[in-house]
Amino acid sequence: MADVSRRALLAAPLLMAAAPTQTVFDFRLEALEGGALPLADFRGQALLVVNTASFCGFTPQYEGLQRLHDRFAPQGFAVIGVPSNDFRQESAEAAKIREFCETVYGITFPMAGLTTLRGPRAHPLFAWLAARAGGPPRWNFHKFLVARDGVAVRAFPTSVAPDHPDLLRAVEAALGGHPMG
Repeated sequence: MADVSRRALLAAPLLMAAAPTQTVFDFRLEALEGGALPLADFRGQALLVVNTASFCGFTPQYEGLQRLHDRFAPQGFAVIGVPSNDFRQESAEAAKIREFCETVYGITFPMAGLTTLRGPRAHPLFAWLAARAGGPPRWNFHKFLVARDGVAVRAFPTSVAPDHPDLLRAVEAALGGHPMG
């Protein structure tokens, strides 16, 4: 009997190691227009998940995010905008957010609905991203770059603009399957 228990204990770590690794593609957000925005639809692409806000000093970063999306989309890259009112600088109405993004900045990349990013009510995606890349967003336009494998994550603070050379190099590395370092 003791021999059976010993084998069970030795086998347990092997069973745990065989469990699949959770990826960004296992999460889903609500789309800004309503309905689901499953990240599984982006499997195999590198993603830049950005918490956005319409009434922030960094809101002009929308322009650079759209250029980044347009530049790298043909190579398997997408920006995912995630409006949040965690810092009290976003409209509570999805239609107003969409109208603002389209009319002022011409945003065509996917946008999620209003999402909580921080604290005990944080969306599971943002809890997952925060655990892998230095904590939750500290302000609007915090960027999480996720490699094509859906596992490797690197964070860029608000102050790093979408056209910053470090971010551009990291996107190129993520697209090429190289460390985003």
